[in-house]
Amino acid sequence: MDILLLTIGKTTIKYVVDGIAEYTKRLSRYVPFRIQELPDPHRGGKISEGEQKESEANLILKNLMDSDYVILLDERGREYTSREFAGLLEKLMSSGRKRTVFVVGGPYGFSTRIYDRSDAMVSLSKMTFNHEMVRLFFTEQVYRGISILNGLPYHHD
Repeated sequence: MDILLLTIGKTTIKYVVDGIAEYTKRLSRYVPFRIQELPDPHRGGKISEGEQKESEANLILKNLMDSDYVILLDERGREYTSREFAGLLEKLMSSGRKRTVFVVGGPYGFSTRIYDRSDAMVSLSKMTFNHEMVRLFFTEQVYRGISILNGLPYHHD
């Protein structure tokens, strides 16, 4: 199973970029993982919150396949411990699906069309993080989950 993290906007903070690169490199030994950054439709002009969410929805939907299992990273999603998240990854990998797509929306969240298309929602925390940090935290958690599944000495209870 391939894991795709689909995001709106670019990651520009150097230490975040470096951290993501480190965990992506580690993951490459165990599972196909990549991040796809979609252009931020807000750049270059003022649009309403609703227009922005709909523009982002158009971009997200264009990059999904019908067969994708789509999980939104959303504050209203289910929270997991690292071991529980590893269990979710294991279940997804054994499901026979070709690709699971985790989606990080823009600053206003997702349009109802994206919620309707999603199969599940995961929350990284009850706290709010900027969208660049979410990418790093999520990538590290995928690596942590994969390391748990492979018996690596990375995670300690």
